Amino acid sequence: MNTSRIAPTLTLIATVGLLIAAAPPVGNPPVDNLRPRLVKHETWPAPNAVLRSGTLSFTGHSTVGDFVGTTTAVSGGVTGNAELANASGWVEATVTTLSTGNGLRDRDLRATMEVAKYPTMRFELAGVTVKSPAATSDTVTGALRGALTIHGVTRDVAIPATLIAMADTIDVSGAFPVDLADYKVGGLTRLFGTLRVRRNIDVRFRVRFEATPHTPTSGFGQ
Repeated sequence: MNTSRIAPTLTLIATVGLLIAAAPPVGNPPVDNLRPRLVKHETWPAPNAVLRSGTLSFTGHSTVGDFVGTTTAVSGGVTGNAELANASGWVEATVTTLSTGNGLRDRDLRATMEVAKYPTMRFELAGVTVKSPAATSDTVTGALRGALTIHGVTRDVAIPATLIAMADTIDVSGAFPVDLADYKVGGLTRLFGTLRVRRNIDVRFRVRFEATPHTPTSGFGQ
């Protein structure tokens, strides 16, 4: 499979990429439909892309059962680049927007994550490693390489993901484990040790990026 068909839109993520400034394409060619333009291999710089929608969730495990936290308040963008391996960009979510469906647990979550000091979680994409094409020519599986920041701690990660190109959009989804101890998250025990949250959580994400020749670049350097 020729991964360059989806690279200009993705030049993604995050996982997560988990992340970077880019100028508008020379001549600002119109973005009517991405797929035909890629097939023709036009030579003007690849368009930037902005995150239009997304969901980030995690499954936690405690002595009283599992629970799920979810947010749709996700932002991000990617820079234009013709090579998927050199994709760059960012995805970010505000910790206070995570909801577990339980007000007391949400307050504990915010206290544990020290949201006043570390308000966001962020993935900075440094590149994509393509592992194999999926069933259709517009789908690939691979790993999003980059840096994941949680609770003020940044670590290098490689997040498994599936990328699907559709017209001028690309959907990126995946799942990966996180050890909260790696990010110096403490305070996982409550009620004198009778309630304990395990340090290992399972993170899932699904985000959609849309190509645009006029994507603002202010977010890429954040």
